[in-house]
Amino acid sequence: MSNAIEINELHWLLAVTQNIDVGIVVLDLNYRVTVWNTFMENRSGVVPYVAIDKTFFEIFPEVNAKWFSKKIDNVVTLGTPAFTIWEQRPYLVRFKNYQPITGQEEFMYQNTTLFPLRSTTGAISHVCLVIYDVTDVAANRNQLLTANDKLQKLSGTAQK
Repeated sequence: MSNAIEINELHWLLAVTQNIDVGIVVLDLNYRVTVWNTFMENRSGVVPYVAIDKTFFEIFPEVNAKWFSKKIDNVVTLGTPAFTIWEQRPYLVRFKNYQPITGQEEFMYQNTTLFPLRSTTGAISHVCLVIYDVTDVAANRNQLLTANDKLQKLSGTAQK
């Protein structure tokens, strides 16, 4: 009975991984893709069977390989997560903005998380990359900054 529950849970976890609205990529220690979820397929146009076993840099040659591989290597060495935020780096991979209503931005703003994945022996064997679409947050922030700039100019004009 315990095995049936474990198989059901594994099945559910796979369904969640494929359908969750964030990009999930699992990379081995040579930066080769081992997991590529539906979000990544839909946003990149690269199907899983093409992505699997390719390096992340073969799929996305525009990514700064020196910077990103160092980030991954630090996750493996330290055994701790690493993050990027859109304010410092608007995106890791340039995806088209898929916001049909508020589609004012030309690309998807992203936050990312990298975290180590341990094998059954406890050794770090892979790294998981999670890509979050934060375009709505970035667009709202950018609109707020623009509005504040306009207000400052108006208030400066009114005082003269």
